[in-house]
Parts: sequence; C-alpha cells; structure tokens
Amino acid sequence: MSESSRKHKNEAPKKINFSVIVSSSSRYQKLKERKAFSDPSGDLIVELVRKAGHSVASREILPDDRVLLGKYVGNAIGSEEVDAIIVCGGTGVSITDVTIETLRPLMIKTLPGFGELFRKLSYDEIGSAAIMTRALAGVTDQGKVLFCIPGSPQAVKLVMEKLILPETGHILKHAREK
Repeated sequence: MSESSRKHKNEAPKKINFSVIVSSSSRYQKLKERKAFSDPSGDLIVELVRKAGHSVASREILPDDRVLLGKYVGNAIGSEEVDAIIVCGGTGVSITDVTIETLRPLMIKTLPGFGELFRKLSYDEIGSAAIMTRALAGVTDQGKVLFCIPGSPQAVKLVMEKLILPETGHILKHAREK
C-alpha cells in the first residue's frame, strides 16, 4: 500500500453505518405473504458488517421493482443515519434484473475499478462464468457510497471481504471532501 493510501485510510471513518437492501422478488413475495424464507446473502452481509465493527442502520427485502428500489435507496441516501448502501441481487442478465440500471443514475461518480476488480477476483474463483458478473459502485451527491452486488452468498463473501469492507471508509473520506 502506498504511503498516501495508508494516510487516507487512517483519516477515514472507522465506524460506518450501512443500509442493506436485498433485491429478490421471490423473497419479497414470501415476506409479504408471511411465509417462512431464508435470506443467506442478507444475513451474511449483516454478519460481516458487524464483525468488522460497523453497524446496520436498516435492512430491507424488496422485489425487482424499479420504483420501490429507487424509493428505498433514495431514502437511504437522504438518511443522516446511513453512510453506505449495499444493494444485493438483481444484477444478473435477465430482463427482471434491474438493480444496476435503476441505481446508476443516483450516483454522481461511478467507481469502474470496483466492477473490474470484482470480476477479476470472481474469475479467479469461478472461471469464465465471471463474464456475467455485474457489479457497480459509486458515490452520491450527499457523500454516500452505493454498492450494487450479485446475490449469491459466494459472491457476497468475496466482495465484502476483499473490496467493500476494506475500502468503504476510504471512499467515504474522499466522497465527503469539499
């Protein structure tokens, strides 16, 4: 790590409040019908965030719906209690996967290296199927960080441990500079 990166990380926020949103129409339907379901990826995100010493300000399960997704993420961006938002799921290549297309306009700057590096790390683990890995990160005009990540638990573990948890504070530091 360079000396300037080390310095910036030392100056970065140490405790981050995350909003966790899982985009899954099937889980949302079960939640709405009050049926039993599991959310392994959402559970893993919460566990890893807390294990790293951060907190979860909110957690939601939403359908693959542009309007609801935009509304909930917009509310998280506007919340003083949220520093970073992780949206998990809805990043695939099917017609119903709308997370990235819905949330990209909420970012004033994207971080192309996030998706590039995540695909490289994914390729190292799963091979050529990594070409279908769609992930996006960026910052909002309110100094928040927004991550859009795939919904598989394996992808969640990889991206949380290798990219999101090590760099969110550093990104926030720069996103909030005037």
